[in-house]
Amino acid sequence: MIILFDLDGTLIDSTEAILESFHKSFDVFGVQHADDEAIKALIGHPLDVMFRELGVDESKVWDFVTSYKEHYRQISTQKTQLLPCAYDAVTMANDFASLGIVTTKTGKYSQILMEHFGLMDKFDVLIGREHVKNPKPHPEPIFKALEAFDTKNKEIYMIGDTRMDMLSAKNAGIKCIGVTSGYDNKEALEKFTNMIFSDSLEAIEYLRSEKLSHS
Repeated sequence: MIILFDLDGTLIDSTEAILESFHKSFDVFGVQHADDEAIKALIGHPLDVMFRELGVDESKVWDFVTSYKEHYRQISTQKTQLLPCAYDAVTMANDFASLGIVTTKTGKYSQILMEHFGLMDKFDVLIGREHVKNPKPHPEPIFKALEAFDTKNKEIYMIGDTRMDMLSAKNAGIKCIGVTSGYDNKEALEKFTNMIFSDSLEAIEYLRSEKLSHS
């Protein structure tokens, strides 16, 4: 079995770091700040998409992204937490499956975060925004991650908290599991999958029982 995890809202909570970095960018360029709820509603999308949706002029989008990253890099480990049960979920999953991370966050900083939490060694691959041309919901990040595995005769799952994760999985032709620990609610996730759990540990316990029942 192969299990791919999203990060934000699935394994980690970096909301504080994300919001602070957005507001820092708005300060740097002297523009009106977007509302916190408007920012949170876009988490899961690439940064350039988020800034565009928040009204940043196209010609300035990548300047804002650069400013965001500069600040985020400084605060990410201090202002990001593992979600409750996430450590146990990854540790349990590692006992019966091969694991990967597929995120729209910058891969470089994501790896630093997972090393900080003592979990990076559980994963065979981490695909971030800089590793693909087309981020989620495009299937490219999942296809890229699967290059690290022998997929023959393997069940493959994507676990995520937003419709972006579900769509990416469906577009890649793999199974998707939704968790309500993040940024989309159950009603939004139900449009894409009937496998929905409260958090990643519940999802992994379900997959473990499925694995045991078929062994």
